Amino acid sequence: MDIDPKIFKAYDIRGIYPTDLDEAKGAQIAKAIYTFFQKKLNKDQITVALGWDMRVSSPSMVESVRKALLEAGAHVVNLGLVSTPTFYFAVSHFGYETGITVTASHNPKEYTGMKFVINTPKGLLKIGKPTGMEDVRDLALQGVNPPKKEGTEEDQSDITQAEVQNALNLLGNPTLKQFKIVADPANAMGIPYLNALASKLPIDLVKMNFDLDGTFPVHQPDPMQPKNLVYAQKKLQEVNADLGLVPDGDGDRLFILDEKGDVVSPSVITSMIAKELFKEFPKSKVVVDAKYSLTVKKNVEAWGGEVLISKTGHAFITELMTNSGALMAGEASAHYYYNATGNAESQVITIIAVMKILTEENKPLSEVAKEYQSAFESGEINFAVTNAQEIMDHIKSTYHDGEFSDLDGVIISYPDWRMSLRTSNTEPLLRFNLEALTRDTMEQKRDEVISLIKSVAKEDVSHASH
Repeated sequence: MDIDPKIFKAYDIRGIYPTDLDEAKGAQIAKAIYTFFQKKLNKDQITVALGWDMRVSSPSMVESVRKALLEAGAHVVNLGLVSTPTFYFAVSHFGYETGITVTASHNPKEYTGMKFVINTPKGLLKIGKPTGMEDVRDLALQGVNPPKKEGTEEDQSDITQAEVQNALNLLGNPTLKQFKIVADPANAMGIPYLNALASKLPIDLVKMNFDLDGTFPVHQPDPMQPKNLVYAQKKLQEVNADLGLVPDGDGDRLFILDEKGDVVSPSVITSMIAKELFKEFPKSKVVVDAKYSLTVKKNVEAWGGEVLISKTGHAFITELMTNSGALMAGEASAHYYYNATGNAESQVITIIAVMKILTEENKPLSEVAKEYQSAFESGEINFAVTNAQEIMDHIKSTYHDGEFSDLDGVIISYPDWRMSLRTSNTEPLLRFNLEALTRDTMEQKRDEVISLIKSVAKEDVSHASH
């Protein structure tokens, strides 16, 4: 069977259905993943929690994965339709050895894919480039075929209710005031956990696009694109809501809007929640990815904590959390990770924590956010170029007097600003981010670097702030 190795990404498996990835290829990859699990755990029969998203291709894809696992002798726990954070919660909370979920995250409707994890004593090990993806790829390309055995299966239900209760317990079962919240999950997997939260908490939920529909009839479930936020921003103003929630396709990324409809920087959200968690776990470690660190660093260090910087991507971040024992992590792309959920994303914890903070502060989110903001961020600017390495070398040479790091592409820091320039792990793009202590410095340096990139770039350059 001819499987394109390019579908094995840095963080997950992802490709267009059915050309890149269909049921037969899905079954072959499932066998490779299970063989990988057996080798890692040194066991013959392994429990695999199995979830899936609402994409049109998911029912047939997950059925082929389920059959392949059962034929290999696995004990399969069917989780049903679940967001990726709910999938991670189930694996961690119920103690399943491993898990696979069939999802293509925020990608357009024609995509399918898989994310998979191993449960370890230190947390979930998400399988990506640094943690075994290449081994799985090689096994799949070799056509590994485990001996046929008779596996077993069971169903697990009501996971989202347990997920909400677990988050409430972590945050001390707070008394919350009533909130009017606009939510636009784009007909995707944020819907189940948003409904579970609204059923248990004092939320007047203004629902937008709340029917699960893998064709995404209104807009793509990718809040990184500003055009996908305008629906919630407009509705928020119309109904005079307290905040807005816009998760992505598999629900592991969450953009939070203040009462004015403005996006609250993930750096600010990370700082807010870190301060809340520090009440019980003081002087802890907090992980951020390499794009932005100034705001979180200033806040966390002022509270006696320590900030660790990771390469961008969930596999890298959870690996660093596992190795360091960090309390939480916040990624510039609006992923929020918690030690309490096996170092995986939990937007349920994020939402409840923000509600708790706003209840206690008794101020609008825009005012609370200002108190935590220590830097101004450019937003991600993407360039479609063919000579990314040449551009990065040119930038490194130009800013040779700055502090340099190659942790994730090119990172250059000065006392009052820093920038990150890296190639995307998932798209043919060069990604640029810059932050500074003042808005004027951010805008000046942002425009200066953009001009330098354009001066060296080959092919057309397109860029849009996200």
